[in-house]
Amino acid sequence: MIKFDCDYLEGCHPNILKMLEKTNFEQTEGYGCDKYCEKAKKLILSACGFAGKRGKNVPDVHFLVGGTQTNTTVISAILRPHQGVVSAVTGHVNVHETGAIESTGHKVLALPSSDGKLTAEQVEKYVKSCVNDCNYEHIVQPGMVYISFPTENGTVYSKRELSELRKVCLKYKLPLFIDGARLGYGIKASGNDLTLPDIAALCDVFYIGGTKNGALFGEAVVITNNAFKKDFRNIIKQRGGMLAKGRLLGIQFMTLFSDDLYFRLAEHAVKTAAKIKNALKNKGIEFLFDSPTNQIFPVFPDEIYEKLSKKFSFAFWENVDEKRTAVRICTSWATKESDVAELIKAFSSN
Repeated sequence: MIKFDCDYLEGCHPNILKMLEKTNFEQTEGYGCDKYCEKAKKLILSACGFAGKRGKNVPDVHFLVGGTQTNTTVISAILRPHQGVVSAVTGHVNVHETGAIESTGHKVLALPSSDGKLTAEQVEKYVKSCVNDCNYEHIVQPGMVYISFPTENGTVYSKRELSELRKVCLKYKLPLFIDGARLGYGIKASGNDLTLPDIAALCDVFYIGGTKNGALFGEAVVITNNAFKKDFRNIIKQRGGMLAKGRLLGIQFMTLFSDDLYFRLAEHAVKTAAKIKNALKNKGIEFLFDSPTNQIFPVFPDEIYEKLSKKFSFAFWENVDEKRTAVRICTSWATKESDVAELIKAFSSN
């Protein structure tokens, strides 16, 4: 069975394994206070456009293990007790985290979305409706905005869209948090005009996903707003996110951000997804979303889906109608060209 279910089926890039083995018997400080974490932080800050800069306006970087843990820690750290987080209805925090945000006492304020994105106009309209509600003190107030780049549907924000959303957030004093579990795939997406420095400049907090792009595990939180830096390590610890052997995270991100490896791996996934997408398009297959990233969502006639499922595994997405099924085909940093060729060949023979 050749699997295209998701982008974290494999372990990690061989360079990481080599570095983990090389440093295995070294004795270092715990909890992320080691030389490898410091090196990784410098490399990430350089990639974000802060090379050689010092002072309070330089972002803080923290390493956590997984996406849900990261989202929960960041959101609970920013919100006050009576506030909730605004998200697209398809947002990961709303549909794929088992009520993790709600377990901290905060509500996810889900807004409708057909493509996984929030618009500036939509957020402003919602915030205004809350402020103008005569029962304002009785409702959960919007306290921050959460988006993913790319979204759960594989779509990406343009620089213009993100800039407009940022303006609304600043206008209403709403922190903007970007979930970057698949950040590399978004940046390397065809037609994307956002760079890593752009993203750092247009939000208050974001994170760089390692789990889904070459690491064994790990996410790097980048806090750009000084207001949210204080005591963040205490909150990580309280939420169970502080890894005692923190150097394991530092080593991975140090390796990923050396020699542009992180973005080279992401580019490979995007290119292999594009090959599959173009082959399916040429055969007349429609897509649920127009995704330029490593996630594509073809709508298969059920008879073709059943035949392909004998050799290939996809993530079921939804039943489009009585005769067609939408699936997610997900490539990764480790997807083999031979597996892509096998899938294209199998489909073309139907």
